[in-house]
Amino acid sequence: MPVVETAVDKPAAQGATMEITVSRQDLVRELTATQSVVERKTTIPILSNFLIEAEGERLTITATDLDQAIRTSAAVKVKKPGACTIPARKLFDYIKLLPDGDISIKLLENHWVQIRAGRSNTKMVGMARANYPQVPGFPTVAATRLSLSALKTLIARTVFAISNEESRYTLNGALLVLKAESLAMVSTDGHRLAWVEKPNENHEGVSGEKRVLIPRKALHELQQLLSATDDESVEFADDEHTLFFRIGHRTLSTRRLTGQFPNFEAVMPRDNTKFAVVRADELSASIQRVAQFADERSGAIRMRLESNELKISSSSTESGESEDTIDTPYSGDPIMVGFNSSYILDFLKALGNEGEVRIEFKDSQSAGQMRPEDPDAEYRYRYVLMPMRI
Repeated sequence: MPVVETAVDKPAAQGATMEITVSRQDLVRELTATQSVVERKTTIPILSNFLIEAEGERLTITATDLDQAIRTSAAVKVKKPGACTIPARKLFDYIKLLPDGDISIKLLENHWVQIRAGRSNTKMVGMARANYPQVPGFPTVAATRLSLSALKTLIARTVFAISNEESRYTLNGALLVLKAESLAMVSTDGHRLAWVEKPNENHEGVSGEKRVLIPRKALHELQQLLSATDDESVEFADDEHTLFFRIGHRTLSTRRLTGQFPNFEAVMPRDNTKFAVVRADELSASIQRVAQFADERSGAIRMRLESNELKISSSSTESGESEDTIDTPYSGDPIMVGFNSSYILDFLKALGNEGEVRIEFKDSQSAGQMRPEDPDAEYRYRYVLMPMRI
């Protein structure tokens, strides 16, 4: 259900002729934070607009695509309170081209909006405020404070493994698992699974376990908001239909995904007793070289573990064949497994290609697992990969 159907916010004064003065620098910063939500191509024209509301000494800017919304604000001089909607892309592009200084924004008749800055005078065609969908406000109770750096890390280490297949609805997001003393996130596309947990996180008011599915698009928006602030925490809240994330003066609201996320605990490997420990940067470089000669469609490479060596190889009738060898302590029986090279590189990139990683095998038909080789790591991270037939 779209986020717009549980409105709790009061709109700014209706019917007034809005007039404000705002710093260009402040306005550009807030428009930048919200413009990515706006629909470029939509059958509902009003969704191509920003909602601008002025009241007290604050300007509030809202953008929504009906599935999610971002609301932000800035300090302004309000001569006359009111509200208007302005084409988002046109406003954003125009304001960026203005010189630094104060900008005057005034609502005229028939929803036209006048923008003055220095010797520039522009009028834009807006639309009626009454046609803009209501966006739910942040709930006044039961918010949980999350570590911003922890949430940012969890998203970065799982978002790439979310399914892009729209038909696999419950896989089109990541599962956030919130407990009183930990925060975890897991994602899967059916071929791989990424799970990361930050233990020793105290969440007041949380008892038992809370699980929520966050859509992929909302996670990308959240990443941008988390990267554009100096705040150390995020306020999280939810209701029956909507998830809310408040970072400082900005709030992201998104419809929650419904349905049953797969039982990820059941697919976590338990008997992968054969393993190699290698440097992440060395493994990444080897795979990138070898993958140049892999089948273009599958990207499949072979990993062969034998006496103190990990051999990585590929071949295709079109381009040839390649093999790289990495030294690693190993004295068990030889084993060879095929994997999608891109999937492994995604994991290594999420680690920043730093430190050592442990690659764990059971046999050539079973899922492999990768994890950072660091017993003192701040995060627990496991990456499960289904094998490929080569």
